Amino acid sequence: QVQLVESGGGLVQPGESLRLSCRASGILFRLYAMGWYRQAPGKQRELVAIISDSGSTNYPRSVKGRFTISRDNAKNTMYLQMNSLSPEDTAVYFCNAEPGHYWGQGTQVTVSS
Repeated sequence: QVQLVESGGGLVQPGESLRLSCRASGILFRLYAMGWYRQAPGKQRELVAIISDSGSTNYPRSVKGRFTISRDNAKNTMYLQMNSLSPEDTAVYFCNAEPGHYWGQGTQVTVSS
């Protein structure tokens, strides 16, 4: 049974940082491409960051330079370091593993003063 469990979300003020984690089980983690997506109320789910099995990363323009995705294959865990957060980053953040279209349950990130 594949499980992706996100953690680390919360309420922060603009300009602050958060680090999200996604722990995977039931898959051979090191062979999977992993990604972070987010969905704000009334909006479609969008890509935040992806990391390949070899460690290559990609980011959309909206988060490039502020967010950093990483992975620790020994711990079956992926991370998302988010800096300089703004209210526009408020969303539920989801962990994804490919192939297989596996998703976590999401963790809420709220940026508000």
